[in-house]
Amino acid sequence: MTGDERLERYAKLAIEVGVNLQPGQDLLVQALVEHAALARHVARAAYAAGARYVTVAYQDPHLVRAQVELGPDEGLGWTPPGAVAQLEEGMRRQGAFLSIVGDPAPDLMRGLDGTRLARAQPAELRRTSMRAINERLISWSIIGCATEGWARSVFGEPDVERLWQALERAVRLDEPDPVAAWRRHVERLDARAKALDERRFDAIRFRGPGTDLVIGLLPGSRWLSAANRTVWGQVHVPNLPTEEVFTTPDPRRASGVVRSTRLLHFAGAEIRDLALRVSDGRVTEVRASAGEDAMRGIVAIDEGATRFGEVALVDGTSRVGQLGLTFGHTLLDENATCHLALGQGLVFAVDETDRAGVNVSGTHVDFMVGGPEVEVDGLTADGTAVALLRGDVWQL
Repeated sequence: MTGDERLERYAKLAIEVGVNLQPGQDLLVQALVEHAALARHVARAAYAAGARYVTVAYQDPHLVRAQVELGPDEGLGWTPPGAVAQLEEGMRRQGAFLSIVGDPAPDLMRGLDGTRLARAQPAELRRTSMRAINERLISWSIIGCATEGWARSVFGEPDVERLWQALERAVRLDEPDPVAAWRRHVERLDARAKALDERRFDAIRFRGPGTDLVIGLLPGSRWLSAANRTVWGQVHVPNLPTEEVFTTPDPRRASGVVRSTRLLHFAGAEIRDLALRVSDGRVTEVRASAGEDAMRGIVAIDEGATRFGEVALVDGTSRVGQLGLTFGHTLLDENATCHLALGQGLVFAVDETDRAGVNVSGTHVDFMVGGPEVEVDGLTADGTAVALLRGDVWQL
């Protein structure tokens, strides 16, 4: 297919499956300036689906670099009021939100102070976004867009076509009917989440090289999968691609050590060989061969940033994992294997009676902890271990 045909099919999938845009709904698109071609196709697909109005908010990472390198401390983390107001208006109107990602300059932030880089994220906008997600006040999704810089970081050369082919495979765009393929995929993940819920596990245990971690669950923790539902009943798929089943743990109950099995990119920082020690729910030690200062900056954001807000399971049938690539972006890499998240818990994954126990934070950072060498068990209240993953094969 031609480049325009690919973007047209991809935009249609994002609108029909990702945000599941409804007639009369507004759409807010967040993209980098390098994503303009895809954003234009998204706008066309949205209007074709009956959108009332489409807004595209373009961002430029070079401006972030300038601020971190040259800006005053008091400006780090500040959010322009208009950005928050725009998102709040979207929530008020029961709108849809689509984020397009794909780093055009992965090395842009290299050499910057990791602590300042972590602080540079617009705190109020992030809190508002987490509220929109947790309270299910917006229909949202995230998709990737191939860029030369991203391709270079994945393949060592700017082979954009090869990266597009990988993305096509990951998001099932290579299927004759991608929308139907996604509906089948969601049904399979829903069945897996239901099986986990029926067992009512008290905790999840990860064991592997450098990892022996037990994470407790809340009595009201519920396993969810690809599809989500807004408070007004609109079903949407938050991530394209997605391969996970996930829940919100008890932030007070986690102990052990855990090693990240894949590279983590956050706010332009590259964090390698991340290893954490956890005691009584809190991260007490952080080590990394690269980006350690950035990770220390993340866990210093607030008290909740030292505790877990998500646990997610992914097996070897993942299309992302089967590609055998490290994309350097959480959207893809977290769907290659099991992952955990430090920071804000997902309130909608917990029964209402237990929501007061969900972790609260101004951040939510996923990092990958799974793979063929990592065993995952579900632990019952009496300590009985039930195998969930062995050699990347689903057991339950």
